[in-house]
Amino acid sequence: MISLARSTLLHEWKRYLAAIFAVAFSGLLILVQVALLLGMFGTVSIVIDKSRADLWVANKKTESFDLAREIPARFEADLRLHPAVKRIEMISTSWGDWRAPDGSKSMVYPTGFNIDKHSLSFPKDIPDSLRVRLQEPGTVLIDRADARRLGVQVGDIAEIDNKRVKVVGMLDGYRNIGGAYVFMSEFTHKQLMGDWYNSDYTQYFLIGLTDGVETEIIRDELNKAKVGHAPYKVWLPQNFSIQSQLYWLFESGAGASFGFSVLLGLIVGVAITSQTLRGATLSSINEYATLRALGVSVKALRSVVVEQSFWVGVVGYVLTLICAYGVLWLAMANQVSMSMPLWAVGVTGLFTIGVALVSGLISLRVLYQTEPADLLR
Repeated sequence: MISLARSTLLHEWKRYLAAIFAVAFSGLLILVQVALLLGMFGTVSIVIDKSRADLWVANKKTESFDLAREIPARFEADLRLHPAVKRIEMISTSWGDWRAPDGSKSMVYPTGFNIDKHSLSFPKDIPDSLRVRLQEPGTVLIDRADARRLGVQVGDIAEIDNKRVKVVGMLDGYRNIGGAYVFMSEFTHKQLMGDWYNSDYTQYFLIGLTDGVETEIIRDELNKAKVGHAPYKVWLPQNFSIQSQLYWLFESGAGASFGFSVLLGLIVGVAITSQTLRGATLSSINEYATLRALGVSVKALRSVVVEQSFWVGVVGYVLTLICAYGVLWLAMANQVSMSMPLWAVGVTGLFTIGVALVSGLISLRVLYQTEPADLLR
């Protein structure tokens, strides 16, 4: 029966071509939606993901990195009491109005980093040459994909909240879901904040630990050692990153949109694939009736149809991968944020093959209704 299923697909491949394309389209719709969603929300936490810090300390009410709340700076002394804490830095963030040289305005997200050579906060994939350029007061870096929206190129002068800044470099992969990221030194950020700057408060502490310690254990100890009702929480970077992305997923409404898109992909895939497989089964109805007349059981014939559906799903999934990585390449070439981790590829494969199997099971109704007497019609 296994050889029969495969040989039927090989010799009658045109009958199953539409089903393969339907499965591939369904899988592509799901995988691209996942990749876009992960890419879009990954920008929210990219500063966390690219930092060198072992632990992040945020206000316990902070829901996402870009929605920072203040923490009294005096708690730095309490954090330093732990023997495993080797270094502590602060990172400052804010919202601002960007005015381009042509007068156009945009919302931006100025972020000030410690820019020394061993900084915990400065993104580790930004070239050292760009870090050095930020040592000059009033200099900033922006993402290349935001350059057109912000109306500037390298060397241009713009304004943030009516204070002049100079663009000294372009980054790749730092496009933000909200306002554009504008990276600068702590000193420049303090100058931009002006009267709003208050050294008694910060938004985040970044902690570097001594080598060889268990970060999870130190996190738990620091959280337990909080004095009184200290309004902060110590996070592992990966956990704080996930928290930020989940907030945007569920609070922005994008989660519901994503779920609807996945459901639509499944419905379309099952509907089209099941009808195509039903048509293929109908076109072979005389052959199936002949086999039943020869004593082949319905169970054995059912295994043929199910296996055919499985191979339709496998071939469709291969096409999905080819098309998906083509879309990913186009997205990267056009600076569109997409992320396609292996777990997403694997889950999509299960969905794709599942669509084919469900469709095959639906098409079995034709087989159950077939009788050997059909050959005499």
